[in-house]
Amino acid sequence: MATESRNGALLQVEGVVKRFGGIHAVDGATFDVAEGSITALIGPNGAGKTTLFNVVTGFYRRDRGSTRLAGEEVLHLPAFAIARRGMVRTFQITKALAAMPVIDNMMLAAPDQPGERFRNVVLRPAAVRRREAEAREQAVELLEIFNLTKLADDYAGTLSGGQRKLLELARALMTRPKLLLLDEPMAGINPTLGRRLLDHMQRLREEEGMTFLFVEHDMEVVMNHSDRVVVMAEGRVISEGEPHEVRQDQAVIDAYLGGSA
Repeated sequence: MATESRNGALLQVEGVVKRFGGIHAVDGATFDVAEGSITALIGPNGAGKTTLFNVVTGFYRRDRGSTRLAGEEVLHLPAFAIARRGMVRTFQITKALAAMPVIDNMMLAAPDQPGERFRNVVLRPAAVRRREAEAREQAVELLEIFNLTKLADDYAGTLSGGQRKLLELARALMTRPKLLLLDEPMAGINPTLGRRLLDHMQRLREEEGMTFLFVEHDMEVVMNHSDRVVVMAEGRVISEGEPHEVRQDQAVIDAYLGGSA
């Protein structure tokens, strides 16, 4: 049931708990992600960041807590239903369909394809062809942004790790999400493409109002490219605020920046 979002938040995470046996991987995490913002989620290894992503996006069942997307509770929904509501994520370990060409990986992610229904193929062939052409054009534009155009007809399984990560990001953008969760997007990507990725994030936020939540260990990226930073340690949120505020928080320095960063 939809409720009003607090303080203009697109995503509201409230008291989320996820246990594995006796281990609290996420232990009461609470924070908001403002609509149209770029928010970084940081913390030492084992802090619970990826587990939280998995819970919020429906890949893990929570033990307790609430997640609302645009005011609607979504934690009871499966991952595909959450994605259809506009919250999409990428993974640390990429999930490209290795035995399919890059362009087909992209095309599969395009929403609202009438060709997915057999009756439309028979009764509305012109609409099917038109939407497929639109999706292909969008796919080619995204592949160009991430320097993957020359690889469009190659099998995804032949790409390098960094190229697969870029493909996964481009494929996620094909869904036209409201909120995109990125799990270590800069890992394994050369600096030039990394800058293009960050520039594209800023452009999507400014031109289309897209919202981003990303996990990242590169503090230069976090401090220079996020509006707000949420810090986790041992499954809990220990600090949040603007980058300069978090940098000066003694709890963050002790748990992360001054230790295992």
